[in-house]
Amino acid sequence: MSFEILGIGTTNPEHSIQQSDAAVHALSFSCQTETTDQLQRLLPVLYRRAGVKTRHSVVLENSSDGEAVRQTFYQPSESPVDLGPATSIRMQEYEKHAGLLAIAAVHAALDSAKIDPAEVTHLVTVSCSGFSAPGFDLQVLKQPGFSPDVSRTHIGFMGCHGALNGLRVAKAFTDSDPEACVVICAVELCTLHQQYGWCPDKIVANALFADGAAAVVGKQSQGSSSDHWNLVASGSTVVPNSEELMSWRIGDHGFEMTLSPEIPDLIKSRLRPWLVNWLAAEGTRVEEIGSWAIHPGGPRILTAVAEAIEFEEEKLATSREILSEFGNMSSPTVLFILQRLQAAQAARPCVMLGFGPGLVIEAALVK
Repeated sequence: MSFEILGIGTTNPEHSIQQSDAAVHALSFSCQTETTDQLQRLLPVLYRRAGVKTRHSVVLENSSDGEAVRQTFYQPSESPVDLGPATSIRMQEYEKHAGLLAIAAVHAALDSAKIDPAEVTHLVTVSCSGFSAPGFDLQVLKQPGFSPDVSRTHIGFMGCHGALNGLRVAKAFTDSDPEACVVICAVELCTLHQQYGWCPDKIVANALFADGAAAVVGKQSQGSSSDHWNLVASGSTVVPNSEELMSWRIGDHGFEMTLSPEIPDLIKSRLRPWLVNWLAAEGTRVEEIGSWAIHPGGPRILTAVAEAIEFEEEKLATSREILSEFGNMSSPTVLFILQRLQAAQAARPCVMLGFGPGLVIEAALVK
């Protein structure tokens, strides 16, 4: 049995910022007494190397398209102990904005699938950048047409591969109930966790992450000769002794990301052997994969995947495009990539890949 992807919807906050402007803006988030000439020169370089040109954020009050960017959420640091808004304040902003993005993404997916909200039986939500109860799942179901009997499942704090976990859960629902109609919605507001200071891990995260939402609508495939893409299998593996290489922890001033520079080398050495075995169990070889939806954790991670799997750079083009145009939006990002591959009628089978704290490799096979 497979999960037939009937429609995908994506959305972003209204306002965006150019990466060059984001680098200048970030200089004010650290105490000026700590800011040396070397750091002022280094920050724009690190932001350029992130592979991002534009990012959307809920904290922006305008877009940086020819005018100075405005936002009042993050104030300039007055002292080394000033670390920005408290986590509770950041979560208030999450609760304010997450539902609006979720609603837009879900409606876009339903429109794409030509599915009425009344047909939806299950809603699977995904997020690792905020918490509230009631959550944005209820905000979605309060929209006209949805049944109050829709079953809700939330996948929280799984990191950048969360949408792949969501797809696995959706497929399990449709495997057990041929009449189920499932919506998966991933929402992340990563820019609510901008970190002050000059810690290298924090600077890298500040330079990469962005806000966005994506939703998928699907049912159990009926084996018809439609053009829809079908999720046929999921895979997961934990890389041993890698727990401290990538982490996402709740601090007093936002969620704090740790990204070790060792991650690309670890992916390069560990990915292919596992991937070959997993695909073989599904009756497929690496050489038969027509397209790749690889979560762009950063330029070096994408390059490491290409070197590990030994495919040409053009296979990374869509992942690099999404990273450049939107930044790393965490869990929704891979769905943005899948949507673009579908629109381009990319070759199938397609393998989706994501990496998250653990270090965990998550994969999905789509035919």
